[in-house]
Amino acid sequence: MLLDAVTSLIKNYDVSGRYLDRDAIDSLKSYFQSGTARIQIANVINANSPELVLNAGKQLFEEVPELIRAGGNAYTTRRYSACLRDMDYYLRYVSYALIAGDTSVLDERVLQGLRETYNSLGVPIGPTVRGIQIMKEMIKDMAFASGIEDTSLIDAPFDHLSRELSEVSI
Repeated sequence: MLLDAVTSLIKNYDVSGRYLDRDAIDSLKSYFQSGTARIQIANVINANSPELVLNAGKQLFEEVPELIRAGGNAYTTRRYSACLRDMDYYLRYVSYALIAGDTSVLDERVLQGLRETYNSLGVPIGPTVRGIQIMKEMIKDMAFASGIEDTSLIDAPFDHLSRELSEVSI
């Protein structure tokens, strides 16, 4: 079930039988104040997703060329396309998490079992995480260029994906 920041916060307080305190109110206030920026960032992603995925893929393969060489994980058109498909998949769910102000959708729809699946298929996690970080950097640049001054909202979902896939601190 997709939760947004409001639903998630209320659920946590309800489960513990508490009234909303100052921290909760401040959290809600921050969520609502950042709403316009979150929607603008999601629009940047939506308007540029094919370009973002293609350019992030190109940059990744320039940085890690062995992926597209014979025997590499993105060698053959089918594997190359699967890599770009996965990058697009991550990007779509990041946009959902941005709008919701909550990363639980990433846990539920993307991360559950993904690391194990990738490991069983021999998909290298390092380049996957690097591809996610490249997309983050590109979106931050695009968002800033479109007039969004505080691009820090972009970090949370991308860093969550990276951290959970790699099990290292990002």
